[in-house]
Amino acid sequence: MSDDRLYILAQRAGLILRWTDYLGSERTVDADVLRQVLNALQLPADHAAAIDESLERLDVAELLTLPEMIVGRNDRPTLLPLALQARAQQTLRLHLEHGPAIDVTTAVDALGRVVLPCVPQPGYHRLEAGGAMLTLAMAPVRGFTMADLGAVDLGTGDLAVDFKVQRRWGLSAQLYGLRRDQDFGVGDCAALGELARIAAAKGADALAISPTHALFSADPSHFSPYSPSSRLFLNALHIDVDDIVSEQALQAWIAELGLGEELSRLRNLELIDWPAVARTKLQVLRKIWSQLGPRWVDSEHVLAKSFRAFRQQGGIALEDHARFEALHAEMFAHDAKLWHWRNWPVAFRDPHGDAVANFAAQHVDAVNFHVFLQWLAAKGFSAAQRHARDAGMAIGLIADLAVGTADGGSHVWSQQQDFLMGLAVGAPPDAINTHGQNWGLTTFSPMALRTRSYAPFIDILRAALRHSGGLRIDHILAIRRLWVTPDGVSATAGVYLSYPEQDLLNLIALESARHKAIAIGEDLGTVPPGFSAMLSEAGLLGMQVLWFQRDQSFFIEPARWSSHALATTSTHDLPTVAGWWRGRDIEWHEKIGMLPPDSTIDDQQLHRAHDRHMLWGALTYAGVEEGAQPADSDTEIVVDAALQFVASTPAPLAIFPLEDICGAIEQPNVPGTVAQHPNWRRRLPEPATAALSRLEVEARLAGLRRIRGMPDN
Repeated sequence: MSDDRLYILAQRAGLILRWTDYLGSERTVDADVLRQVLNALQLPADHAAAIDESLERLDVAELLTLPEMIVGRNDRPTLLPLALQARAQQTLRLHLEHGPAIDVTTAVDALGRVVLPCVPQPGYHRLEAGGAMLTLAMAPVRGFTMADLGAVDLGTGDLAVDFKVQRRWGLSAQLYGLRRDQDFGVGDCAALGELARIAAAKGADALAISPTHALFSADPSHFSPYSPSSRLFLNALHIDVDDIVSEQALQAWIAELGLGEELSRLRNLELIDWPAVARTKLQVLRKIWSQLGPRWVDSEHVLAKSFRAFRQQGGIALEDHARFEALHAEMFAHDAKLWHWRNWPVAFRDPHGDAVANFAAQHVDAVNFHVFLQWLAAKGFSAAQRHARDAGMAIGLIADLAVGTADGGSHVWSQQQDFLMGLAVGAPPDAINTHGQNWGLTTFSPMALRTRSYAPFIDILRAALRHSGGLRIDHILAIRRLWVTPDGVSATAGVYLSYPEQDLLNLIALESARHKAIAIGEDLGTVPPGFSAMLSEAGLLGMQVLWFQRDQSFFIEPARWSSHALATTSTHDLPTVAGWWRGRDIEWHEKIGMLPPDSTIDDQQLHRAHDRHMLWGALTYAGVEEGAQPADSDTEIVVDAALQFVASTPAPLAIFPLEDICGAIEQPNVPGTVAQHPNWRRRLPEPATAALSRLEVEARLAGLRRIRGMPDN
């Protein structure tokens, strides 16, 4: 049969039929790949009749169905959906979120389309149209920005913005790697709050942290923070255990459980032993729950009332997550093959069916325990943000929103209709990964987002912003398109799937403004022309990383960096400054077989020698260093200079990884590896109090304060 109708269906579904690869060659997606992906999108395409039926379904959805939400910007006319385009002029009733109901009269734009005129204010309004009540999500001109941090309240409800805000700076930390004397072998909220207080005292206005999403308590070997069970909830292993009970009671229970020696071992490890940490910490938390839980059913104690209020506010989503955690533990303990909920008995795959309800009724204590964990985690992160702001940080914590979620996790199980089922997200082949990448994740279906009035996307934004003053959105290119492949198929046999980019961007700006939190988009990699400018217009900061700020082989001098993007020396996926200077990343790539094709370690080290020369030239040209280039092993001078180099840029916010502040050699993660490199396991060698008090670190921080225009302490 002819593929013409197949291609029409694919385009209507948002699939990009042709794309340009990393070599600059145009690629055309194979018809069989299109059929597999369309089938996964619930648009059958195996034969002509199926294609016709799928096209008819799209016609109904686009032409006749009135969406429950319309997204736009309040400073410009909003295009009305096709179902409301029949009447050129009509008067509609608009119920403002913060204000009275008003009548608005539609107009016709230059292209002959019916539009709604500018709305007086941003917000989630209600619009009476077509016999229905729709949500009208109107974003402001831009989200909350760094300039807004310097806004002055005029006392009239308006803000006067000082656009001459000083350039601010902060630190970034891998939360799991933080240390404190009484931790359980992994970083926790208490260590986070302590770091925030110390960093604020040194002049930092922000503390960016690794993702805090909920993982799998029944399987702590699944510990990547970027492969969560749910982006709606929190990782219970970051709970500050001694926040809820006295030190005396805690130590008594640890002794009763016989965990003292094991805790001592875990605290002294260089690399986190995630299974042992989870086993030990959850034992103690279960002990605490067993002592407190029964008393809290009807207690008027302030903490018991707080717990019950938290549970009520969490609603069905929280109950679903707690039930999943209890079910997952039961299934996985019975048979390791039941790790994924798709392998569970059919009745348990329905989160709201009788089987799950009966299980929850029979395992009330287990379900309650997981609600308790989420309450403790939320309490801890809220306290850490409060400590950061009370200590003087203008922003405080910057949360990190992962690009997707594990398809075997609680979020997908509980909201199956929202996700790409049968498809994995990743990246097409490139110079480093010639076979492409399958990240082992899924994410929201663009069709489901529209059908569900973008509620799934809004929910994860709000969850991430609940305990922070900023949000980094991982791989923000995903709001435009994502590389998807059918389950079980090589990542080379994929296709780009388009997303409603402008709607998603407007919602980010709206939630950013409502939470008074800055938004940062990780726009690294192959960025489409104009994409970063679009982020900037919406008030989002892009990202600039030292290693990528090049003009041919030359490092770009600080003055030429953008004033609309965050600046940083490195990220969790890239080498530290000291590690890069030594070529430690090259050694790792050689060790685990990840050198580029047709290249040797000698080739790579020779290329790095040239890059070192280029970097040192840029550092001396910028005036942050002088003299002869240091030896490959002499990293301290280079770390100092690189930090000052990035601090000298016009970026409104510069973030410096703790690894670089402390001169560490090893990087947190090597992309494309699982067990070959100790990803997400490295701990700082000492608590933040000691690390940031070392003389060389004090000097670095003083230099950053000076360069960023802040008074020395």
